[in-house]
Amino acid sequence: MAAFTAGQRGRRVLLVDHNDAPGRKILISGGGRCNFTNINVAPDRYLSANPHFAKSALARYTAREFIDLVERYGIAWHEKTLGQLFCDGSAKQIVGMLMEECRRGSVRFHFGDSPAVKREGEEFIVKLGAMQARAASLVLATGGPSIPKLGASSFAYELARHWGLKIVEPRPALVPLTLSGEQALFKSLSGVATEVTAIAERGPAFREAALFTHRGLSGPSILQVSSYWRGNGEAVAVNFLPDAKAGWLKAAKRAMPQRHFGTVLADHLPDRLATQLADTLKAWGPMQGFADVQLDDIEQRLAKWRFIPNGSEGFAKAEVTVGGISTDELSSRTMEAKKVPGLYCIGEAVDVTGWLGGYNFQWAWASGVAAGEAA
Repeated sequence: MAAFTAGQRGRRVLLVDHNDAPGRKILISGGGRCNFTNINVAPDRYLSANPHFAKSALARYTAREFIDLVERYGIAWHEKTLGQLFCDGSAKQIVGMLMEECRRGSVRFHFGDSPAVKREGEEFIVKLGAMQARAASLVLATGGPSIPKLGASSFAYELARHWGLKIVEPRPALVPLTLSGEQALFKSLSGVATEVTAIAERGPAFREAALFTHRGLSGPSILQVSSYWRGNGEAVAVNFLPDAKAGWLKAAKRAMPQRHFGTVLADHLPDRLATQLADTLKAWGPMQGFADVQLDDIEQRLAKWRFIPNGSEGFAKAEVTVGGISTDELSSRTMEAKKVPGLYCIGEAVDVTGWLGGYNFQWAWASGVAAGEAA
């Protein structure tokens, strides 16, 4: 986005990627169909030490504008859930579109070499194998360290630190959480999924599916809260029955007193999960055997079941990174570093992280355009 925006306004642009081909993270996104944006993009869907920083770029390049670009290329798309937009076909179409836009801007490409960068006077010098390039502007669009098998690294942070820019401590985000100890018994539910409302001790609640894994918890609701979860004994609370009305267990007892508690629970949850919850609650036998106050307590526990994760699956499984180059160091309009004229930082390399569902791509597109219009 930054390369073709600059190229199409007449700038000479060299796009460098140390991978052998472009867009590897795009190609795996959305199960290979690229969740390329979200129609509900708004600044409050992003995490940052400065929650206002993303407003300018997101307002100046909207989801609708990216959709228009997609449609100009005849790429069919659909809305899945919660405003998430996917290609009907393949993520390769998005990479192809971006590459064609670069060609229209006469952007040159260099793949397969890790760059060595230095600054001389007002110019940046980028060494690429046997060749060398000089430029007045350098755009860092190398992301964060999430999914290193795709070539992700801390390159942007290292270069930013070299020039005196502050870094907000990076941590994995949109990542499965792991469980141990007493809560490890839920690992027997590996593969079971159900719709829940999940919330970390800080941050909003997310109503989507949760998935039990052999290591702990995953699924969209858990990936969402993982961005807000800080570790250190913090809990993640899960409401297993987000549609249940207060007093539903007492009503079930009065309606069918002979039914067993586990059977009643299995009316609303997968059988294996219902059995596990009943066992953990030590709630066995017919409903008539439970006092109303006991059912009230069980209802509250099911509505706010506390998991204490002992960690996450780390950058290897994280879709994105929270933290990165501090927004205090950058212009929110142009993405240019205040201390280093001509240096621009965009996308996941910056301390702006979106929710699951196309938000991070929209930040990449919008911050890329902001830099491309200024660099």
